[in-house]
Amino acid sequence: MQLRSDFRRREVVTPADYQWVPSPMPGVERMMLDRIGEESARATSIVRYAPNSEFSSHVHSGGEEFIVLAGVFADEHGEYPAGTYVRNPIGTAHTPRIGAEGATIFVKLQQFAADDQAQFSVATQQKEFSPGLVPGLSVLSLHQFEGESVALVKWAPNTQFQPHRHWGGEEIFVLEGTFHDEHGSYPAGSWLRSPHLSAHNPFTKEDGALIYVKVGHLPE
Repeated sequence: MQLRSDFRRREVVTPADYQWVPSPMPGVERMMLDRIGEESARATSIVRYAPNSEFSSHVHSGGEEFIVLAGVFADEHGEYPAGTYVRNPIGTAHTPRIGAEGATIFVKLQQFAADDQAQFSVATQQKEFSPGLVPGLSVLSLHQFEGESVALVKWAPNTQFQPHRHWGGEEIFVLEGTFHDEHGSYPAGSWLRSPHLSAHNPFTKEDGALIYVKVGHLPE
């Protein structure tokens, strides 16, 4: 499968575009955002687990990164409520087991560098954000490795950021509120992928926004 696999193109998916497809495991559905490969794939997805569902034990052959959007994700290593960010590097394994609340995650698979071996989780709702580059922005850094950087960014209402260019690309998932730029408006649940050297001028309006943002990871 090749889905939004040309990283030279700007891609946008909003909740109005969602098409859920069942996974091989009962009670587990996926909204595929980008994908190269079949069942084992380089993939970015939203995955929805029904209450009391399970996923088979599996090894992360290319690493796994996810943030819990709703409910509580659990495995043999712990429980991760909404807002938790998790990184499982290449070679790690787990068996997801979901409780009565169910869970929804935004997950990226097979996108780790071989020597990026940090395994950890961050309860982001319990962390303090640092001031950003302009008034109205605050940032919680989640991970950095070589040229790649992952963070959560809070945008206060009516915040304007300066126009900027994305060296190594930029990927955004809108967690709360509505994110805007000169190309459009992106409500919570929207995913944006902007290629190397693309540019935009982002801002928020009355409801502000909270976004996951990853930069420096897309091919030049």
